[in-house]
Amino acid sequence: MRKIATKTEIISLLMICSSFFAAVSAQTLLDARTHPKFVNKLPIPSVIDGRTGGTFIVGISEFNQWLGLVDPVTNLPMTTKVWGYNGTYPGPTFAAMKNVPIEVYWQNNLVDNNGQPIPHFLPVDPSVHWAFGHDPNWASYGVPVVTHLHGGHTESASDGLPDQWFTPGFALKGHGFVKGDLEPYHYQNDQEAATIWYHDHALGITRLNVYAGLAGFYVITDNNEINLQQTNKIPSGPYDMGLAIQDRLFTEDGQLHFPSILDMENHMMPDDDMDVHQIPNPSVLPEFFGDFILVNGMTWPVLDVEPRQYRFRVLNGSDSRFYNLFLSGSQIIYEIASDNGLLPSPVALNQMLIAPGERKDIVIDFSNLAGQTLILRNNAKTPFPMGETVNPHTTGRIMAFRVSKPLNPDYPMTQLPATLRPPIVRLQTNLPPRKLVLFEATDEFGRLKPMLGTVDDGVIPYDGAITENPALNSIEIWEIYNETMDAHPIHLHMVTMQMINRQRFKADVDQENGKPNNIRLLGQPKGPEADEVGWKDTWIMYPGEVTRVIAKFDREGLYAWHCHILSHEDHEMMRPYYVGDMPEHEDMERSISIVSEMEKNQVQIMPNPFSNTATALLNLERDAQIEIYLFDITGKMVTSLYAGERTAGYHTFPLDGTSLASGLYFCVININGQRIVKKILVQK
Repeated sequence: MRKIATKTEIISLLMICSSFFAAVSAQTLLDARTHPKFVNKLPIPSVIDGRTGGTFIVGISEFNQWLGLVDPVTNLPMTTKVWGYNGTYPGPTFAAMKNVPIEVYWQNNLVDNNGQPIPHFLPVDPSVHWAFGHDPNWASYGVPVVTHLHGGHTESASDGLPDQWFTPGFALKGHGFVKGDLEPYHYQNDQEAATIWYHDHALGITRLNVYAGLAGFYVITDNNEINLQQTNKIPSGPYDMGLAIQDRLFTEDGQLHFPSILDMENHMMPDDDMDVHQIPNPSVLPEFFGDFILVNGMTWPVLDVEPRQYRFRVLNGSDSRFYNLFLSGSQIIYEIASDNGLLPSPVALNQMLIAPGERKDIVIDFSNLAGQTLILRNNAKTPFPMGETVNPHTTGRIMAFRVSKPLNPDYPMTQLPATLRPPIVRLQTNLPPRKLVLFEATDEFGRLKPMLGTVDDGVIPYDGAITENPALNSIEIWEIYNETMDAHPIHLHMVTMQMINRQRFKADVDQENGKPNNIRLLGQPKGPEADEVGWKDTWIMYPGEVTRVIAKFDREGLYAWHCHILSHEDHEMMRPYYVGDMPEHEDMERSISIVSEMEKNQVQIMPNPFSNTATALLNLERDAQIEIYLFDITGKMVTSLYAGERTAGYHTFPLDGTSLASGLYFCVININGQRIVKKILVQK
C-alpha cells in the first residue's frame, strides 16, 4: 500500500510550491512581494438602507473590477473578473434595524449576453459532495448559488442552507430549495445590534463562490447602540466602517487564481490487485492561503483618517487564513463587539486573533497621532496555530491608516464608556451536553477529509442521518472535541452562543472513524477571555481541546453546523441539525437527495456506520448489469451480495452484517463495468 502524504506535507506543498501550481496551469503568478502597497484608498461599500423595512432585489453577476492590481512591466492598472452582489465586490452593506423585518429576492444572473448560463471561471472539483453530484453534464447547467445570512437569527426556509441552491432562472434547484423564485427570503432582524454578513453557501462550491466575490456586510442596529452613538460614546457615521479582510492569488494578467492540483498517488483499495484511483484534477485542497491581502476588495489599501476615534467592523472573510492583528506603533486596539453584539465593556488588546467567519468590532484612537502612518499587521501562522510563519512583507501586512486629515468640527469627539450594554444573562440548562468530535479522515482518493461527528458514533457525512435534534426552545451545551492539528472556527447557523470553557484532553482515537475512546480531561477548564464573554456564532476550537458552548435553539426547522474554513466545509466538515419535532421523512429525504434526478449511477449506504443491517441505495441512469461485493480491510472478498440486471431508476439492496465482526469494510459496486467503492463501518 502506498504511503499517503501527511497534512503537514500537503500544506508545505501548498505554501512553498505556489510556482508549481502556476506552472501546471500554464500561468505565472503575480508577485506579492514587489506589488505596490498602501497607495490605493480603502473602498467603502455602498449601503442598502433597510432600517425602515422593505423588499429588495439583489442580483449576482459577473463583471470586471479594479482590485488595485498593476502590471509589473507597464505599471498600468489591471482589472479582474469577479462575481458580486448588485455589481460590486464586496456586495453592498445592508443596514437593518432590530425588529424591523426586510425581504430580499436573491437573483442568480450568472449568464452571458444571450441569457445563457456561464460556467464557473474557477476550478470545480465534481468529486466532492456538491450540488450536481456526478452528473457528467454539470458544466452546462450554470452555477448554483444560495445566499446565507451568517449570524442571522433566520427562519430555516430563508437560511441559505447548502441544499437550497438554484441556477440562473431557477432552472434547477437543490432538494432543500423552499423559496426564492416566487417568495422572497424573510429576515426578521429580531436580534440585537451586530455586525453580521452574507455570503454564498452552495453545496460543495462555497469556497469558489466566495473566492469569486460573493460576500457582503449586513449591519443591524438597535436603540442601545443608537443611544451610544448619539451620546458620543462610540464612533458613528463616517467614522464607523467595515473592513472585510481576504487573501487571494492572482495570475500575471491580474486574474484570480485558485490552486486545484494535488500531486499524490494513493490506492483506494487496500489490495494492490484492486482498482487504483488517482487524485482528481482539479481537486479540492486541504486549505487555501493567498499571498495578496485585500480589504474591501482592494489590495493593501490605505485609509486617510482624522485624529480621533474610529470604529472598524472587522470581518475575516478568508478561506482558511487566521489573522492575529496588531498595529505597527504598538497602539492599543479596543474591542467593543464580537460576532452577535456588543461586549459588556471595551476590552483593551495589544493584538487580536480573528478566525475565518468571525467578526470583531474595534475602536482605534488616532487622537494623538496626527502626521503618523500606522500599519495593521498580522502574525498568525498558516495553518493556525502550528503552521508556517507569515511573510512580514506580504501576508504580514493588512492595510495602512494615515492620520492626515484635519479634524472635522461638525462631529463631536467620542469617548468609550466603561459599560456598553445591559448585562448579558448567562444561559443555564439541566440537559446533558451533546458530545461531538472534529476529525481528519481521508476520502476514497486518499485526500484529507475533515469531518464532524459524535463521540458515540464517530464521524458522519453531511448526508448521513441527523444526530443533533434539539427540542424547540431548549438550551443545550455542545462539547466539541478537536482531535485534529488545526484550530477550527465552528459556526452554528441561526443560534448565538456563549462559551462555558475550554479544556485539554487526550483520547484513544479510532483512526478509521474518529471515535474517541477513554477520554481523559487534563488540567483545569479555562473560561472565556475578556473579549469572549459576549454572544457569538463562530468559536475557535483549538487542537487537543474540548470547547464547551451553550445556546438556545428557538427556531424550528433544519439548520447546519460546520467549520468555517471554507475548504473544510466544502469537503464534508459540515452536518445538519434539526430543531423541534423532526418530520419522519427528513432523514429519508436527505438520503434520497444524494441520488436526486441529477445524480445518476450513485450509491449510498445507510445507515453507515451500522451494527447488523444496512441498505445500499442505487439510482441507475439506464438499465444496467449490477454486481455488489463486500471486501474486508485486507482486500479479501467477504461475500457477493448481488449479481444481475436492474432497470433504470431507484433500487435497494439489503446488507446483512449480523455475521460480520466490527471493523472497516469496502462495498464494491460494479455498474456496467463502472466501479464505485464505499467505505462502511460495522460497529457491534
